Amino acid sequence: MNYPTPHIKATPADFGQTVLMPGDPLRSKYIAEHFLENPVLVNNVRGVQGYTGTYKGVRVSVMASGMGMPSIGIYSHELYNAFGVQNIMRIGSAGAIQPDINLKDIVMAMGASTDSAWANQFHLAGSFAPICSYEMLRAAVASAEEVGATYHVGNILSSDCFYGDDEGLPAALDTNTNWRKMGIMAIEMESAALYLNAARYHKNALCICTVSDQLVRKEYLSADERQTGFEEMMKIALETAVKLEK
Repeated sequence: MNYPTPHIKATPADFGQTVLMPGDPLRSKYIAEHFLENPVLVNNVRGVQGYTGTYKGVRVSVMASGMGMPSIGIYSHELYNAFGVQNIMRIGSAGAIQPDINLKDIVMAMGASTDSAWANQFHLAGSFAPICSYEMLRAAVASAEEVGATYHVGNILSSDCFYGDDEGLPAALDTNTNWRKMGIMAIEMESAALYLNAARYHKNALCICTVSDQLVRKEYLSADERQTGFEEMMKIALETAVKLEK
């Protein structure tokens, strides 16, 4: 795959081996300005800001993914195949559907169940189970323990729907209730596509999310808290990137 691509105007030399991917371009900018040393803007096509700098002497990139599986699917495909990136860490928000997971807790997706048809493109004669890189997960857990974070590791749901139409359905058909029964910790909208792309192209991926919505208790963080209030998750991701270089 050649570069620049339709969505990333850069060269392979512009990116580190590990890219942190928040959904929001403003969160990408925030991480670069508050955590990276000497950050350089390496991409701004469609306002999807990508920066590369150093953290504790390790070269790290951060670039937004946009919202949903098609968007992160495009950016992760191009980063893996045109720019030589080895590790992509999604750092975003999620809605908890287990009652023991609280606002601002960290969830790490060992697996990413999905209601999406993203995997159909790979022409598999069955259902593929998208999972993260164990090496990245192990490093992230160690980093979470070092910073004293409250974290949960398990299965999440990557959904195509932010606004689901469950109105009028009987309780037995309530979407969140049935996923909760299967042990799903939280819902977000990107990780399954990222994990599937990583599997296909023999790369590494991990999703780390901060709980922004407690869907059982109907508790929610504000838009400002979502944009800049996830520093614990950001530190875990950056420390993980450092560990991956060792």
